[in-house]
Amino acid sequence: MNDEPIALPSDPSDPADFDATAAALDCGQRARLVRTTRTRLGLTQAEFAERFHVPVGTLRDWEQTRVTAPDFALAYLKVIRDHPDMVEQSVE
Repeated sequence: MNDEPIALPSDPSDPADFDATAAALDCGQRARLVRTTRTRLGLTQAEFAERFHVPVGTLRDWEQTRVTAPDFALAYLKVIRDHPDMVEQSVE
C-alpha cells in the first residue's frame, strides 16, 4: 500500500477519477513537457528521437509515464523547446 500523501483528491462525482500523489503529478507534468516539446515541432517520436539523439524507446517511456524523465532530460528538452535548430546543429 502506498502511504504517500494525496496531492489531488479524486472527484467523488466521477467514478473513473482517482487520487493523485505529488509524485504522480510530477511524472505527468514531465511527460507533458516531453510530448508538447515534440508535438510543437511537428515531429513523430521516431523523428524527434533521431533528430535529437534520444532513444525512441526512452522517449516513448517518458511520454507514456512508464518511466519518469530525469532532471537532466528535462533541461535538455527545455533547450530543445526554446532552440531546436541550435540543438540540432550541435548534435550533428
